[in-house]
Amino acid sequence: MVDNISSMINHNVLEVIFSYLDLADIRNCALVCRSWKHFLDDENSDVWRSHCIRKLPEEALKSDLMSSVPTYKMKLRAYYHAWNPNDCSRNVYIKPNGFTLHRNPVAQSTDAARGKHGFRQGRHTWEVIWEGPLGTVAVVGISTKEAALQCHGYVALLGSDDQSWGWNLVENHLLHNGDVQGSYPLLNNAPKYQVGERIRVILDCDENTLSFEKNYEFLGVAFRGLPGKKLYPTVSAVYGNTEVSMVYLGPPLDG
Repeated sequence: MVDNISSMINHNVLEVIFSYLDLADIRNCALVCRSWKHFLDDENSDVWRSHCIRKLPEEALKSDLMSSVPTYKMKLRAYYHAWNPNDCSRNVYIKPNGFTLHRNPVAQSTDAARGKHGFRQGRHTWEVIWEGPLGTVAVVGISTKEAALQCHGYVALLGSDDQSWGWNLVENHLLHNGDVQGSYPLLNNAPKYQVGERIRVILDCDENTLSFEKNYEFLGVAFRGLPGKKLYPTVSAVYGNTEVSMVYLGPPLDG
């Protein structure tokens, strides 16, 4: 009965109505009937386009950062998973595009930032792009809310305690609980990270593993036995005026 009634509403009318609802209401509308669910499943529809234009900064929509995000709905999701301006070092600020952090040139300080959303279930992937010099230490990985986001000196902050896990791009070392867990990736003469390369972080909360890809090449599992806590995308940096972008992609594409 609901499907019959909803099918009588013109799609142009639905687009206008759905474009003015908040995301929670849209999610509820998709549960009303098959017709509305099918309509909202089109992630490039004018509904999702309207939400993107209204909510995403213009700098983000025009940026090459979104080249790995093919649909309007995915762009919107990426924005809601970007760096958290309220969960970062005092020496870090988030640029107007919403996806890029900037570390201020503060001497003898290591500074970190976390994403807005952490994960306890499912499989998740996001891209990290270091857009400035790495300095002596540059670490990408994950942390719980308990991990510190600022400390004195130039150190590998991410991976310095039992609440964080990181890959130091400068030395190609894995770090956790203050110790080097080994070299990564496990290749002879593994090439060092080059500024601007895209690193894909793959968090599997079902298997409790963390892995990385670089330039679309899978580098292997970096960490196993992760705890059942909520884990957040995190980086730590030491170089003044360096910038790091993060774009959430959703579940990884196998194969």
